[in-house]
Amino acid sequence: MIWVNDRFWIGCGLILAFLLASFRATTQPVQPAPLARVQILQVTGGVVIIQARLAPFSDTLQFIFDTGSSGISLDSTTASYLGLRPSYDGLLIRGIAGVREVPQLRNQTLTVGDLRTDSLNFYVNDYSVLTSIYGVRIDGVIGYAMLSRYIVSIDYNKQLMDWYAPGAFAYPKKGLLLNPQINRLPAYPFTIQELQTKNYPMLIDIGAGLNLLFSERFAKEAGVLDPERKSWITSGEGIGGQIELRLTLLRSLRIGPYRFKKVPITIFDDSNNVTNYPHWAGLIGNDLLRRFNIIINYPAVEIHLKPNRFYYDEFDYAYIGMELYLIDGLITIGFVATGSPAQEAGLEVGDEIVAINKIVGGKLDAYKAELAHATKKVDVIYKRKGRIESTTVKAVRIK
Repeated sequence: MIWVNDRFWIGCGLILAFLLASFRATTQPVQPAPLARVQILQVTGGVVIIQARLAPFSDTLQFIFDTGSSGISLDSTTASYLGLRPSYDGLLIRGIAGVREVPQLRNQTLTVGDLRTDSLNFYVNDYSVLTSIYGVRIDGVIGYAMLSRYIVSIDYNKQLMDWYAPGAFAYPKKGLLLNPQINRLPAYPFTIQELQTKNYPMLIDIGAGLNLLFSERFAKEAGVLDPERKSWITSGEGIGGQIELRLTLLRSLRIGPYRFKKVPITIFDDSNNVTNYPHWAGLIGNDLLRRFNIIINYPAVEIHLKPNRFYYDEFDYAYIGMELYLIDGLITIGFVATGSPAQEAGLEVGDEIVAINKIVGGKLDAYKAELAHATKKVDVIYKRKGRIESTTVKAVRIK
């Protein structure tokens, strides 16, 4: 090429820059319209519940949205109510409290909003304990079997979930794009300050209502915890029943450029190796993940995180030492830890909660939130053997 003067070069540079910008703009994926948009309900620990319908029934069912589930499942009571008869074919599922054989319902159709998905094989399990824990009816769990077919965006600011067809997708300009390992369950290496190796893959589990979960074996062998740091006893529910858990603090967790300090964590005796150690360190749950709007793109093996308005929410450090359940329509104490503030205040398993502080006749979530954010003391009115009693629980702070 022959040039005459600098002005010609400048003009060519501007034209070239314009053409490159135009080319980039045309190659950017255009955001598709969602196949479905649904409201989400969040319960204890940030766990997400959405509504759906199982063909050919018109009943509205409630499902936990769970990246920690490798399949899709239906509650056994719901299946019985709908007149469905599952069959056993040797399918085993594993949870934090045990391994169990479960029956299946094959070739079912589920509709979420306007999105209809066929050829789904549901396993059937008893989720009555989840209904008791969250205080709302749980009809099933939506996991990888359905999530693998779509791109799913969760906006916690607006409490909305969008479902998209797989393909080119325009992620938000800001945030963090992860390329997780996905073998029916997504795992990604997060940075834990206490670990000398710094990075260990962790299961990304939106269905878990906690911050972080580690096995006792991993915590001990990897040196994730200060051995002199105090821990507090609580309980959890999983396949097989109730298990004992320990609560303590992790100094620091880093997710890309995002750092969280003094994170409450849960440790348990993982005799069934649900945490898949040593391949995974444990799991990261939705009490932490809810601080990001999330786009789950299994077809492209991508997960996008962008901080939302809950990003700076303080973690729950209050410890009471009891767990509440909704049983037969009554909010009841289902667990009291030995030596806990709840036990010292005289509370027992089976006590019916009448009021906590100024909340009288409240819902389960309201009571649990009051306990989780307690600073010094909690006034509890309860019923035991037909008599109304009251006590004051002195909350302690996990530190």
